[in-house]
Amino acid sequence: MKGELYIVTAPSGAGKTTICDAVLELEERLKYSVSATTREPRRGEIDGRDYFFISREEFEKRRDRGELLEHAEVYGNYYGTPKEYIEKELAEGNDIILDIDVQGALSVKNMGYPATYIYILPPSLRELRKRLEGRGTDSPEVIRKRSEQARRELDFLPEYDFCIVNDDLQTAIEDMKAIIRGERCRVDRHPGIVDAIAEG
Repeated sequence: MKGELYIVTAPSGAGKTTICDAVLELEERLKYSVSATTREPRRGEIDGRDYFFISREEFEKRRDRGELLEHAEVYGNYYGTPKEYIEKELAEGNDIILDIDVQGALSVKNMGYPATYIYILPPSLRELRKRLEGRGTDSPEVIRKRSEQARRELDFLPEYDFCIVNDDLQTAIEDMKAIIRGERCRVDRHPGIVDAIAEG
């Protein structure tokens, strides 16, 4: 059975990483996508596990050859998703979580690349601001900008297949698992199953 690509988006503070990490521990054949980047590795990061660390020149060559599913420049460094890695893992039957922003998700969708799109939402923008303030890592100005961006990006929710409201973390994790397990039961993901059962 071929794997499924899950594109997951959420505003900062919605709990996306916590939910995805929990589901990855509970579900077999589920992996995070590994992105390529031109930035230098941080302490403890391993090439091929955390990122594929490549030169700017190499990144631009891959981009120009159409070898990246999506890409963006962030603070002077390139980030992108190698198609080859995604397609290899899917062919081996692994499901992949690709954690990208709305712009990246829409770019992949406009290409017509097959994927399931999941948007993780906070229960309210007020709660989102509260969570961002509680982290103590962002200035009031950054929190204001992130809240405004979250509000703008809500307009793109109809482009997604599923939404999960992270009001209760455990429920949100169960919702994510339910989506993945439901997709795994789709008839079109089991070619040849009738013959296999009939001959068994």
